[in-house]
Amino acid sequence: MKIYQLSNEIDKKHYLEKLEVDKGGVGILSSKMSLHLLYIKDLSVVAMNILKQDALSIGAEVASPTYAITHKKPKLDCILIANTKQLKILSKKELAQPFGLKELATEIKKFVSVKPFMPQIMGIINASSDSFFAKSYYDEKTAVTTIEHMLELGATMIDVGAVSTKPYSAVVSEEEELSRLQSVVDSIASRKLYERGRFSVDTTRASVARFSLDNGFHIVNDISALGDVNMPQVIGEYQAGVVLMHMQGTPQTMQDAPQYDNIVSAVDDFFVQKIALAKEHNIENIILDVGIGFGKTLEHNVELIKHLRHFTHFGCELLVGASRKSMIDAISPTPTEDRLAGTLCIHQEALRNGASIIRCHDVKEHISMLKTLQALSENI
Repeated sequence: MKIYQLSNEIDKKHYLEKLEVDKGGVGILSSKMSLHLLYIKDLSVVAMNILKQDALSIGAEVASPTYAITHKKPKLDCILIANTKQLKILSKKELAQPFGLKELATEIKKFVSVKPFMPQIMGIINASSDSFFAKSYYDEKTAVTTIEHMLELGATMIDVGAVSTKPYSAVVSEEEELSRLQSVVDSIASRKLYERGRFSVDTTRASVARFSLDNGFHIVNDISALGDVNMPQVIGEYQAGVVLMHMQGTPQTMQDAPQYDNIVSAVDDFFVQKIALAKEHNIENIILDVGIGFGKTLEHNVELIKHLRHFTHFGCELLVGASRKSMIDAISPTPTEDRLAGTLCIHQEALRNGASIIRCHDVKEHISMLKTLQALSENI
């Protein structure tokens, strides 16, 4: 007899089918093979003790403070430890309970009904010469050539922008932004490159978004998350998609000592508000970006990458863009041009943790990384 431990990353259904498990049993058993750790904040002591008993009754666990039973504090944090099947059962059981457990049940249900998205690579095209990574700047001619090459390599999305948003970058006028973009966007439109992939415009201005959407673009990548009051109307009018990114402050102020009580909770609250605003204007194609490097310290960035899977409960695609950013230099001092290895490492972890869109400068290397990850997760 031999025994070996399986990775949590395996295709569980494949292994069960390989064992010739009954078809009905495959779904049941695979739901028992995925463990969830849900950190629950500010739950009333009464609710927590009910949850704990209900969890124990089905083989799950609730980790709580030692003094929880004494009611020393009215509200406490706890960690719910359960597999997918157990979460489904709890989400039904707690619906009948008072003390806020009905609301908790609704939230728990979101974590067991997440549908994965197909991973995609988004190539970066900068029509701005003051980008933090000089090699990402393209003029009209080189932009089109590079876009065609990115699409041939396997990128399914292209992000085009004309304003640098690096920390303390200079403010650019609306006229200047449009001037920089026009020739590149016109060239994309004249060649109908938008028929070969999804194009997004990286802008915070409704007028720039309108110009791009008029010329075949599909998405507005808005780091201000609909900060321009006219932006939601424009995106809704074109039935376009939007990338809602979290940022504390503006590019000119965001790295002035950013602080959060809890970075994951803060970003979650932000997305709740912004998704509601988008849906008010009939915007349905919503992509979420936690905003790596935008008003965050290294610790904040790392925390977000580790806990990306939390944000999948919104049911939206998750975009991560850490390409050659300063967090890599903060981990291991490296000039911008030498940060490819760090970039690939962070983006690999992002994909493993629930991201589905990777925004990057180095498309060839990222396509290779993605194919390798997919091969490792498949049974070939």
